[in-house]
Amino acid sequence: MSVLKLKPDELKLGYAVKLPGSWMKHPFLSGEILIENPQQLQIIRALQLDYVFFYPDKSKKMLQPADLSEEDQASFNMAASEAQLKMQQEKMLRIEQAKANRRDIQKTEKAFAQSLIQVRALMSKIQGRPLNAIADASSLISAMADVLLGADSLILHLISAANKEQEGLYYHALNVATLSMMLAKNLKLSANDIKAVGMGALFHDIGKLKIPSQILRKTTLLTAPEQNLLKLHTKYGVELVGLTDTFPLQAWPIIEQHYELIDGSGYPKGLTEPQIDKLARIVCVVNCFDNLCHPLDISKARSPHHALSYMYRSMKGKLPELEMRVMIKMMGVYPPGTIVQLSDQRIGIVMSVNSDNLLCPNVMVYDADVPRLEAPVLTLDQDTLSIVKVLKIQSLPQQVAEYLNPRAQVSYHLQGKP
Repeated sequence: MSVLKLKPDELKLGYAVKLPGSWMKHPFLSGEILIENPQQLQIIRALQLDYVFFYPDKSKKMLQPADLSEEDQASFNMAASEAQLKMQQEKMLRIEQAKANRRDIQKTEKAFAQSLIQVRALMSKIQGRPLNAIADASSLISAMADVLLGADSLILHLISAANKEQEGLYYHALNVATLSMMLAKNLKLSANDIKAVGMGALFHDIGKLKIPSQILRKTTLLTAPEQNLLKLHTKYGVELVGLTDTFPLQAWPIIEQHYELIDGSGYPKGLTEPQIDKLARIVCVVNCFDNLCHPLDISKARSPHHALSYMYRSMKGKLPELEMRVMIKMMGVYPPGTIVQLSDQRIGIVMSVNSDNLLCPNVMVYDADVPRLEAPVLTLDQDTLSIVKVLKIQSLPQQVAEYLNPRAQVSYHLQGKP
């Protein structure tokens, strides 16, 4: 793609340009602009830039405005100045909102890290001190349930944490517990059921502690004997939680049945939908989703949006329809972790979704001029800035992919909104 440097006085309507320098030094929401009206042209010229970057390939032919009389030109200049001031004020409001969003993210990441430490500790206790492990897990799940049940609406945050290979089980357990409890709430289950779902989801893969690590880490297809051994993790899981009589009875079926599919093609018993426990069906759907986002072969990772699309399209008849439908609605059109293109052409990653307004999530946008840790996190507004399409991870230019880091561990954390 060709790019030229032009002086602001040489610009015309229809030109696609990029403003040089910091995002803070102009009133536009993006430094990349297609000049569509005389007011934009006047504002760019008023910035007193030495040059702008001009992209002929992105430009389009437009009718140029007629010359104005001296009096009309003065009125136009005044209107353009007022428009520039208004844009600058609106931009400053967005910057303040972005800073607040960034503080929210940091606070949420800290809370998530604390929860992860708890999960790591209780998993290590399950074989030697099972009573302590169950008590610790119960405290964690109760705290999560309090957030879920105590808020009028919920914000689901993305935690783009680097996944240490040996800690994948902990991330997965916490993720599945978080989303399963949220799904149980959306299915109008009781508080007791929500807590039972949380306990079962937290320990659903506990039996994998007895599976050889070389099988758990294998990225190529497992042999038939290896598959059979892996499938035993449901049996081992039941044995492990059976070491104590304090594990809730309601949650037992989750440990055993979270790989059962409604058409009878699952394991360990090949149950059909009427035979599968209602709480196990919830965890089955969420477990499938998280595994699609985090396969062992990271090159096959799907974004949350594409994982849900695949489940709806390709696993119909295998996953329970009601739970699947409610989960898609709960996660929103653009779940956290989805790569999107905005109406101003910028690319970003959805960082959080408010259950009150699923179409206007918070998005961290790619900006080559801003360090990643300071990247603007914008609250979208359908009238001024919205999502125009979802992008596949594989379609991103390398520098954008590295900046947004969509292949990092996609984990979720809940925040109540009073």
